Amino acid sequence: MKYKAEILCVGTEILLGNIVNTNSAEISRGLASIGVELYHHTVVGDNPQRLKEALEVAFSRNNLVITTGGLGPTYDDLTKETIAAFFGRRLVTDPDSEQRVRAYFARWNRPMTENNLKQAMMPEGCTVLPNDNGTAPGCILEDAAGRVAVMLPGPPREMGPMFRQQVMPWLQQRSDQVLRSHNVHFFGIGESALEAQLRDRMEAMENPTLAPYAKDGEVLLRVTAAAKTEAEAEALMAPVLRKLRETFPDLIYGVDVGDLQTAAVQTLKRLHLTAATAESCTGGLVSKRITEVPGSSEVFGFGVVSYANQAKMKLLGVQAATLETCGAVSQQTAAEMAAGVRALSGADIGISVTGLAGPDGGSTEKPVGLVYIGVDSPWHSEVRRLNLDRGYAIGREYIRWVAASHALDLLRRTAEMR
Repeated sequence: MKYKAEILCVGTEILLGNIVNTNSAEISRGLASIGVELYHHTVVGDNPQRLKEALEVAFSRNNLVITTGGLGPTYDDLTKETIAAFFGRRLVTDPDSEQRVRAYFARWNRPMTENNLKQAMMPEGCTVLPNDNGTAPGCILEDAAGRVAVMLPGPPREMGPMFRQQVMPWLQQRSDQVLRSHNVHFFGIGESALEAQLRDRMEAMENPTLAPYAKDGEVLLRVTAAAKTEAEAEALMAPVLRKLRETFPDLIYGVDVGDLQTAAVQTLKRLHLTAATAESCTGGLVSKRITEVPGSSEVFGFGVVSYANQAKMKLLGVQAATLETCGAVSQQTAAEMAAGVRALSGADIGISVTGLAGPDGGSTEKPVGLVYIGVDSPWHSEVRRLNLDRGYAIGREYIRWVAASHALDLLRRTAEMR
């Protein structure tokens, strides 16, 4: 069976922004991992007429609709009732579900109001999905036309396990393909520039496909293949991945690596190297991102936030003459900061950042967005001059983030030179 899916989340609280809809993200990832193509996300409030209308639209364009929410005991929990009526089924008591609801309250020695038994009423002929993390079971309802409605509870702690442990295996058994993807991470090229170089190839490809996604300062290129087996999908993607590595050897920092800090830490670990940071305008952001990576303590044990000139001199050994002649934001200061933190920490690589994040303090000679990234090691030392201002309203945050990204990339590249 080839499924075309839509996620239909039910809940007025989602529409009002009172809760974040994390369920759609988890279901989307799960469907992609088993080869089910997802085409639409929809959110509808706790209103049976609007839910009915949403179901009509969803099933007019897809044969699989996965709902979350509206399965509880209260009067506004009407998902089952609405979908059962849509499929022309009546609700009947499921004895196993009733027993589980009663046992749940007995286990916690809590009184059970009769409205809780509403949760044991299931559409006739459905596949019941027991809930091991709450009281509301889910269910799967099919009809002769091949339409499938999957009803899941709203709370993520209940929805997630039910979807992963019961719904995904059910769909896998009936799906005639798997969908596999690899994420290729680029740094040092914009989305439009990368797309321009790959446009002809992307337009010509059908399976696998290439799709670029922009992030602040970097680009993710997703390679996706559909096949009958995982091995066949991987075989389809292998030559594409190889060609990308050959075409962009200096721009790809990893495949499925996650982010720049993870790539940097993994490289340091693989080469048995250590690093230390000296930061001014980024205020510790480089260190923060490094220490977000599990196991980073093996390669990182030292960071200095030297915002003031006095700290640069006292802690890092930056010369007073350098600061007086060249200024805190300069190639010379960045070089001395990197060398100073390496000497102070005993690390193999010292990385430094100094610049003007704004919004104030810039000049014609040194505008906001001017950043110097320095690196010092026994085998390679350099300083890079960057202008990161893009005129954004959130320019300060953008400059600090992208400056930290450049520092992490330079750290990774320097380690690779060893």
